[in-house]
Amino acid sequence: MKQALLLIAIFIYSFAPAQKVNQCGIIIPPASVKSNFNSVYEAREYVTTMLDSINWKENFLVQEQNGINNAYATIIRNKRYIIYDNDFLENLDSYAGTKWASISVLAHEMGHHYRNHVVDRQGSTPPKELEADYFSGYVMAKLGATANEAMAAMQKIASAAASSTHPGKADRLKYILQGWNYANGSANTTSGGSGGAAPQPQENPPPSAPDASWIYLSLYGNTAMNVYLSDDGKKFNAAALETTQPFVFKFDVYNYGWLRFSNDSRARTYKLLHGKDYAIIWSRRTNSWTVIEVP
Repeated sequence: MKQALLLIAIFIYSFAPAQKVNQCGIIIPPASVKSNFNSVYEAREYVTTMLDSINWKENFLVQEQNGINNAYATIIRNKRYIIYDNDFLENLDSYAGTKWASISVLAHEMGHHYRNHVVDRQGSTPPKELEADYFSGYVMAKLGATANEAMAAMQKIASAAASSTHPGKADRLKYILQGWNYANGSANTTSGGSGGAAPQPQENPPPSAPDASWIYLSLYGNTAMNVYLSDDGKKFNAAALETTQPFVFKFDVYNYGWLRFSNDSRARTYKLLHGKDYAIIWSRRTNSWTVIEVP
């Protein structure tokens, strides 16, 4: 009898469907017969909501590409993209049992662009992935997800073992929780709590490790104002500055960029360098705003 049971167990194991993984080592969720979260997946709407939640201006495009069983951040012809498989995200929501799973994956890919991970075109590394995980946890908390909801996707699809490109599940969950806790005003990394209203220490999550290449631009005045920033000195985009907190950013193309006080080619242009702090002040001598480097 024992031998018969053993043979039956071996037979069942041999013909059980193997768990599939994609090129990033992520477990591909099984196809869902029925999902409570599908209808039409509105990735664009979710991305807009996430951008608003952290007061960050989008610097990428979102594009659907079914059949890849993945979502990833990339640069194509000098433009930033988040590419996602609609079916993959729908199946993930069903597999994890929550709509937050797919949202957290999109937030993770946003984190790669937020941290400029794709600019070096060197692919994934464990430190990059952990920073994107931290960012994802932060954004999920801002949107009102619980800690468990923020971690739901990685709980189901992350590989337990680390690789040369991706960290193991335990580390990924740890960093998601750190980002979630930080957004809720806590340095605690061992418990989650619920995703209710919480203190907001600052609008943009800090790098999980100090990064001296970021530019800190501070406005010294009585009211908020817009300035215009450019990566290449040609196209300038508006950036809103508040008097209560620095505007923290990097330029994409070079380790420097340009600032103007109006979107006019005749306006004076200031060159800003990565790794420097700058202040915008009112000059009584010129009766105008000016930019000075803060030592």
